[in-house]
Amino acid sequence: MRRRTGFLVGGAAVAAAALGAGALAYGGGDADDGRGELPPATVAITRADLVQSKTIDGKIDFARRRAVKSATPGTVTVSARVGATISRGQALYELDDKPVTLLYGPVPAFRDMKVGARGSDVLQLERNLVALGYGAGLYTDPRFDRATEAAVKQWQKSLNRTPSGQVGKGDVVFQPEQVTVVRADAALADQVGPETAALTVASTKPVIRAELDQADASLTAKGTKVEVTLPSGTTKRGRVAGTVQPPGSDGSDDADAAPPEGITVEVALDGGTSAVSGEDTKATASVKFVSESRKGVLTVPVEAIVALRGADGGYGLQVVQGTTSRMVRVETGMTADGRIEVSGPQIRDGLTVGVATE
Repeated sequence: MRRRTGFLVGGAAVAAAALGAGALAYGGGDADDGRGELPPATVAITRADLVQSKTIDGKIDFARRRAVKSATPGTVTVSARVGATISRGQALYELDDKPVTLLYGPVPAFRDMKVGARGSDVLQLERNLVALGYGAGLYTDPRFDRATEAAVKQWQKSLNRTPSGQVGKGDVVFQPEQVTVVRADAALADQVGPETAALTVASTKPVIRAELDQADASLTAKGTKVEVTLPSGTTKRGRVAGTVQPPGSDGSDDADAAPPEGITVEVALDGGTSAVSGEDTKATASVKFVSESRKGVLTVPVEAIVALRGADGGYGLQVVQGTTSRMVRVETGMTADGRIEVSGPQIRDGLTVGVATE
């Protein structure tokens, strides 16, 4: 029996290379009237999920790494604890035997705050004092008044600091939320200052970091679906949270490291912190980026697609019924893993169609 001859075909969403050289070129006019000999092999049309994806290696990390530099020069007397989660009111490290305290807020500590000061940083400070339980009688507004001073003194006493009623530029570090210490950049007895990173912090939310090629930039779009196989073998779903700067570009990573040639993305996992509980953070994870998917569509092997010649052109399938066959016109769609989506008024699940052979 004659084998079906090679011919490159493709639909609107199908590359000719994907269809390969296995499809028949049918020369009839109306595809639905065309009848021919039986094909050398047959397959059934099946309903399946099609997924276009790319899988690469990744590492468990934490989101939004950034360096924390000392606002004032001094000596590190207690260094940061790597891996520690620091919350509002807790010390990140100690400088000249005084704690540098984490407070919440988007405005950095850029000046000394004392009676008479006004601004968003003062309002931010007062909100933190209230949250820490030192806001009795304190009206939160942008003014640093005597009530603010009294609240600051109470707070300073709780820290075993001299109750000056003033908050020095280097006394606190404002961050949007609690942080994880991912690296102690300054060790005990190191000298630090405005140009020196004392530690590197990140969000407490775990992410998977992976590097994609520049050619795969479309996969780095925020919200792109991802499936991650963790070192333990557990599979978790997630989405691209964004891209990050290469090492050394923001001072948060090893400045001596060569910048990556690709694009580094952060993937947020469904389930948050619990998703990576007990996982080996030094081991490699497998990250599957899903660029497109179609659920429950009718599919056939790409070798079953027939290129129709003639005025109408298009694509078809050789439908086999008993000892006869006929050509049926179809619309082609997405291709993945050697299968192609097909549709048409005469196409249904389980229908037998011809397929090309080597």
